[in-house]
Amino acid sequence: MHIAFLTPEYPHPRVLHAAGIGTSIKNLVLALVVKGVQVSVFVYGQSEGAVFEEAGVTIHLLKSQKYKGFGWYFHRKFIQKYLNTHIVSEKIDLVEAPDWTGITAFMKLKAPLVIRFHGSDTYFCHLEKRKQKFKNYWFEKLAMIRASAFVAPTAFAADVTQQLFGLTRKNIKVIYNGLDLNAFKNDAPLLYEKGLILYVGTIIRKKGVLELPAIFNKVREAIPEARLVLIGSDSFDIQTQSSSTWELLKKEFEVEDLEQVSYLGKMSYIAVKEYIRKANVCVFPSFAETFGMVTIEAMAMQKPVVSNDFEWSQEMIAHGESGFLVRPSKHAEFAKRIVTLLEEEHLCEKMGDAARQRVETIFDIQQIAQQNVELYSEIILKSHKENEVRGI
Repeated sequence: MHIAFLTPEYPHPRVLHAAGIGTSIKNLVLALVVKGVQVSVFVYGQSEGAVFEEAGVTIHLLKSQKYKGFGWYFHRKFIQKYLNTHIVSEKIDLVEAPDWTGITAFMKLKAPLVIRFHGSDTYFCHLEKRKQKFKNYWFEKLAMIRASAFVAPTAFAADVTQQLFGLTRKNIKVIYNGLDLNAFKNDAPLLYEKGLILYVGTIIRKKGVLELPAIFNKVREAIPEARLVLIGSDSFDIQTQSSSTWELLKKEFEVEDLEQVSYLGKMSYIAVKEYIRKANVCVFPSFAETFGMVTIEAMAMQKPVVSNDFEWSQEMIAHGESGFLVRPSKHAEFAKRIVTLLEEEHLCEKMGDAARQRVETIFDIQQIAQQNVELYSEIILKSHKENEVRGI
């Protein structure tokens, strides 16, 4: 079996950008290789064109092309031609692509296409109650029409995306994102920096970061020495047209509270893991997600988490057992849960243990990879039978 992944991001020094999509893809890719699956990753929108091998994976970097007009169309056709060349020459059995921007719209691939719901623009606009450009919906809708099947990381993402695009629910398989448990181990879970609250994620409105100043203020009313550390890329704010959400966020903190806040920007994967290890509590107040990889990473490292109380989080966290679920807009309640964990070391230990156990039970990448292999096999077999009927 030879599976290709088309993606705008992938964690590698030669790749321009990598975030949640890239992390979840790499976790799956490496687990598939262990199972004997041949894997090629095609990363588009890069500054160079290159092909190289790493950890048993063939990585193709597709250099961005310049067009005088209709770049949205010719860009996709360029990727289509490149993919089809390798589908034929390397006998690729199936291509997986993300839903974001409808990258596979207008593409006619010579292998069945699976689209994974990492979170389309349509999906996030719906959750944020934000107006969407028709062009963006059109691209994503066309991409959906051309897919043979779909994978959703949560039942919530499956149901919402199905409704938004009018898909057939039976064609959508729910397979959670997985984690390499060996890469996220905490040999000393009782050693942490007391009072350290950690947020990891993009500094963007939809992630709920603008709720943190009010929440942190209430935490410091009970525990003045508490500290807040934020890690992640800064971003443009659509609502205010500000070039920096962090600059907006800084203004929302009380002066005294801001002295206890550290924004560290984007950091390496290794550095992020070290901060998770140091944290007393991890917080995830996001309003819009399909899954949230860093949440299960923190849980795997036996950290108590306070997360948003939305449907996708309810599939990841058992409230009161492996974490606390609270609406981010309920500042007093969110802060109360943080304070409880900062004050009760035994509860932190108990909840951290339960979080690790839940990740081991549900989100182990080896189990997740097998579920994907079974799905890919079904789709490939079905495609072969259809081709036989058509005499191809």
